[in-house]
Amino acid sequence: MSNFRAKFRTVHSPLFNPAVVVLLAAAFLVGIVIASAGGDPLVLARLGTRFSQGDPAGSEGYDGQFVYYIALDPDPRQVAPYLDVPAYRYQRILLPLLARYLSLGKASALPWILAFLGILSLVGGTWAVGELMGGWGVSRWYALVYGLYAGFLVALITDLTEPLAYGLVACGFLALERRRPLLGWALLGLSVLAKEVALLFVLAVILAYAFQRRWRDALALSLIAVLPFCLFQVWLWQVFGQPGMGSGGAMATPFEWVPFMGLLRIGLESPLYLAAMLVVFAPTVVLPCLWGIWKSGSFLLAGQRNMIVLGLFLNSLVIPFVPFSTFRETGGLLRFNCGLVLALLLFAACYRQRRALNYSVFWLVLIVFLLKS
Repeated sequence: MSNFRAKFRTVHSPLFNPAVVVLLAAAFLVGIVIASAGGDPLVLARLGTRFSQGDPAGSEGYDGQFVYYIALDPDPRQVAPYLDVPAYRYQRILLPLLARYLSLGKASALPWILAFLGILSLVGGTWAVGELMGGWGVSRWYALVYGLYAGFLVALITDLTEPLAYGLVACGFLALERRRPLLGWALLGLSVLAKEVALLFVLAVILAYAFQRRWRDALALSLIAVLPFCLFQVWLWQVFGQPGMGSGGAMATPFEWVPFMGLLRIGLESPLYLAAMLVVFAPTVVLPCLWGIWKSGSFLLAGQRNMIVLGLFLNSLVIPFVPFSTFRETGGLLRFNCGLVLALLLFAACYRQRRALNYSVFWLVLIVFLLKS
């Protein structure tokens, strides 16, 4: 992997930056959603009466409600009745705790703080991706693909954790590229507490250190990022009777053993829906994932075993085994694909894969799914 350049090739204004564009777009989008609900920011949490009122026949709501409930009262025994799968939801503890701390425990301020943190996380991640791209001699404006990707925007308007988790990953990678390992490791450790799938990036860095025989660095990152998460899982098991790691919340199906079987199972219920999903997600999920496996695999065989290549390999490799319950729900699939989007953009920028960068712009077409959300 090329060394990070201390000076960028072009002079750029702080106000003429993809992160600023994402800030304006994200604030506008969140503002529109809140305004459509009469100015109530709680609309972002998508509360369902099944959990808010304990009505088994009530509305389901959406996953952001669980972030809100945990932030409202982090006591695991108090909040458990409001969570569909308590250990699974509670393991994503970072965003609820940040929101509760910044809101000073005031319930009226909590929905606004969650919205603010979502915007800040998305903007911060976009800035970090842009800085990495600029350091590798690639236009920062490709970072707009990250900041305006539909999976992140869906998470943004539903109070979910993807912007925070992957924003921390991007900032962690930037810190490592700028030779600030302790900061990078700390940010990666926090990303796992925001959402467990960030472990794929942590594992990529640990493996890169192992291939480079940097055993102390591998051990240090494991102690900072992996060990606390494992201990947290043990605590969740003791409190809730099961660890948090799993394939999803209520009604989730397990990860598949046969590649893309989660997608193909849709055809058993509705061949027409499967055809529609293939039209949309074959070019935006399946093909990028296969390209990622092939390209990163070839680089690994050629001896390029660094965190960028391994990050793409691991995030691509997991996609074919995604559960049916994730493939059948467009919002869930868009959000799960966030890791692949980040990994592919970083790889393409680092190794000057211009065609991949240009094709990545087509991910922006998926913004149409926001109309449904």
